[in-house]
Amino acid sequence: MEPFKNKVVYQIYPKSFLDTNGDGIGDLQGVIRKLDYLEELGVDYIWLTPFFPSPQRDNGYDVANYRGVDPSYGTMKDFEELVAEAGKRNIRVMLDMVFNHTSTQHTWFQRALAGEEAYQDYYIFRTPRPDGGPPTNWCSKFGGSAWEYVPQLGRYYLHLFDKTQADLNWENPAVRRELAEIVRFWMSKGVKGFRFDVVNLISKGEYLDDPQGDGRQFYTDGPRVHEFLKELNRQSFGRDKEIITVGEMSSTSMEHCFSYAGEGQEELSMVFSFHHLKVDFAGNNKWVLIPPDFERLKNILFSWQEGMASHGAWNAVFWCNHDQPRVVSRFGDEGVYWKQSAKMLATVIHGLRGTPYIYQGEELGMTNAHFTRLDQYRDVESINHFALLRDRGMSEEGASSILRAHSRDNSRTPMQWDEGENGGFTQGKPWLSVNPNTAVINAASQTKDPDSVFFHYQALIRLRKQWDVFALGDFTPIDPAHPAVLAYKRAWQGEEMLCVNNFFRRPCLWNCPRSLEGFQVLLSNYPDSHPTQEWKLRPYESVLLHRG
Repeated sequence: MEPFKNKVVYQIYPKSFLDTNGDGIGDLQGVIRKLDYLEELGVDYIWLTPFFPSPQRDNGYDVANYRGVDPSYGTMKDFEELVAEAGKRNIRVMLDMVFNHTSTQHTWFQRALAGEEAYQDYYIFRTPRPDGGPPTNWCSKFGGSAWEYVPQLGRYYLHLFDKTQADLNWENPAVRRELAEIVRFWMSKGVKGFRFDVVNLISKGEYLDDPQGDGRQFYTDGPRVHEFLKELNRQSFGRDKEIITVGEMSSTSMEHCFSYAGEGQEELSMVFSFHHLKVDFAGNNKWVLIPPDFERLKNILFSWQEGMASHGAWNAVFWCNHDQPRVVSRFGDEGVYWKQSAKMLATVIHGLRGTPYIYQGEELGMTNAHFTRLDQYRDVESINHFALLRDRGMSEEGASSILRAHSRDNSRTPMQWDEGENGGFTQGKPWLSVNPNTAVINAASQTKDPDSVFFHYQALIRLRKQWDVFALGDFTPIDPAHPAVLAYKRAWQGEEMLCVNNFFRRPCLWNCPRSLEGFQVLLSNYPDSHPTQEWKLRPYESVLLHRG
């Protein structure tokens, strides 16, 4: 079995995890202090979002030095201690590499601005149109043009994200050599996993106006992306077969993912795809308020499960990360069925074919922040889009309601460790407000309660280690047309596992289309689940059944 198929990864957003020095910002020592908690949960890897030196325009995804530790997070000695202490608990460390772009404060970009042609070729500079405007009509994913003018150079540079995040020129072999060397540097520190940020955007196609307006057709899954990833694999992480890798794939196609994460392709171990997290978007626009489309959600999940399996490719399976709202607020219930819905959503993901990822606080059922004022937000994307919505004539309350549902800050509020002030996150002033429901939702209470969301996640992780069907089983949808039930079968060498879930807060009837004879309940979110052929599922009821 490949080293990643029966493993579980836990994502840590260090800035919001635990602050040990009272400055209101989480740090590496905070991660070290909570390793026992992570060992108790049972995870195998911890993925740390960027802690490198950064001006923090995009919370660390604007990297100014790939080989350092930002002083706000600690020191290199702290990082080395973290790797060693995690290893003692059989937990390995995965780092987040932001290789599509750097901060404009990075030495490379500063030398480009100073006129060094060699470093100007590290980025994507283009001359203006005849009228002085940007080279193309491409849009930044954070709003506005994807081009920024540099008067002293008389040229524009490309930034698919914030204007302080200049896109790297992967066509330049010197850039590719630099990045491979950076991966090898962290390998020498004992790192055993890498997550590559928006890595399918690294190969740009032609620089032409896009009739659809945003430019993504020219830079998504670009012409040389597979070549570049194979080269990076050969030159760095591919030299250590214990290392696992995952690529964040923005607006990708499944066909490309057959190569990105295909067995024997020598690119990446697995991929994050996001199509299932756009079922409450209008097209590609998330800055709207529409209910999730359950039928579409099932179709996407099931088609990716079947398609990737048929091509020997591997998924990272997840609901949450630092860029997504809290799943229990999004697809579950914050009220009377909060616990049941949080457990149901966990079961859906952990039963799928793929490596499960848990985002910090997800294992507690943390909810959206419900901020009421713009000045409570810190996320540059949210602030920019609030202004765009207002400019288009939307009321302040209308724009605020969209941010409350979709802002990335919903997932970035500090970890809720206990019911005390600031949730036990800091003794200072937190960089982002703590969710006031920390008095009810917190780790201290849940790690003592066998009926908690935490214990449910712990049980799911334990089952993955106990039964090979979770890691190796085939995937088959069950009754995919049912309007309320999400159900599927996994099968492996005589073992069968059924995962049955009512996705809604209203009870529903379900006629199971196959015999349940011989199946035993492995895990349920109700204490008295009794599966029958004609089954009345309670609100958000979720059951794992096993035979063999």
